[in-house]
Order: sequence, then structure tokens, then C-alpha cells
Amino acid sequence: MLDRISIAGLRVRGYHGVFPEERAAGQDFVVDATLWLDTAPAAASDDLSLTADYGALAARLAEIVAGRPVSLLETLADRLVAACLSDPVVREAEVTVHKPQAPVSEDIADVSVTLRRSRP
Repeated sequence: MLDRISIAGLRVRGYHGVFPEERAAGQDFVVDATLWLDTAPAAASDDLSLTADYGALAARLAEIVAGRPVSLLETLADRLVAACLSDPVVREAEVTVHKPQAPVSEDIADVSVTLRRSRP
């Protein structure tokens, strides 16, 4: 059975979207990430190098959201989940990217895309 580490509500300014005004003005994106891994070795030794460093991961996810713009939330979520899986101790990851100010004609609270990937 795997353990879980979660990061919730990482808010970052990004310039993603299909419309030129989204890329010009930017907007806040909110990221939730869940990692599945075995934390027993880290817990037994009290050694950060044996688990996922959630501080470093949060910084990497923020860098991706603030970085090179993409059109689709699906593309952004794919980059984020790949970053989570780049840590060799992480066996599975789920990322949700929220776009609360998505330019839609209806009154909505949020639009999000969630991807869940496992290490092959």
C-alpha cells in the first residue's frame, strides 16, 4: 500500500489560454497535486532525500505555471504531472489545474482539469 503526500491550493499567475487577452493579461491558476509513494524509508531514517520534497516540488510546479504559455489546461496539467513523476520515489501522481477566471459565458465558480498518471 502506498502513502500520499498532497499539495493543495498552489496559486500562481500564468498566461495560458486560447484567447489573446488571456495571454496578455494573465490570470491566477490553482494547482492541487497528490503523490503516491512509499514513505516508510524516509520515516524510519528521518531523511528527506528518501521521500518527495514537497517544498521543491511546489517551487517546480509554480515555475511551470508561470513559465511558457500553452493554450490548453490539458497541456499544462500534463507538464505538471510529468514534473511530479520526475522524482524517482513517486510512483503515481494526480494533478488538478483550476482556472477560476476562465472566460466562459456562464456564471461558474471554476473550471479544472485533472490528470492521474503512474510510473510505467
